[in-house]
Amino acid sequence: MPRSVNSVASRRRRKKLLKLAKGFFGKRKNVLTVAKHTIEKGLGYAYRDRKTKKRLYRALWIQRINAGARLYGMSYSQFIGKVHAKNLGMNRKVLADLAMNHPETFKKVVDSIK
Repeated sequence: MPRSVNSVASRRRRKKLLKLAKGFFGKRKNVLTVAKHTIEKGLGYAYRDRKTKKRLYRALWIQRINAGARLYGMSYSQFIGKVHAKNLGMNRKVLADLAMNHPETFKKVVDSIK
């Protein structure tokens, strides 16, 4: 009896990996074992950096809010403390957008919590 190897599934598995490796340089794009290691490493970085991206954006928002608040004589920590005390319901993303793109509206927010 001939040996059953299921070449259809094997080829599909290899094609899936090499499709993920599209655009890589040298052997990374067409040698299966090298591509497999590169893809695994890349997916690990992608998972890690999805978390890091959130951290970096929060830090950016804090810097923008701090810069905006200091124009009106407040530090970031004083500003955020008063925002939470007043229950304004605005998060750092919204406040940073106001400070950066709509300074007159941000000034109204600062005046309302002083």
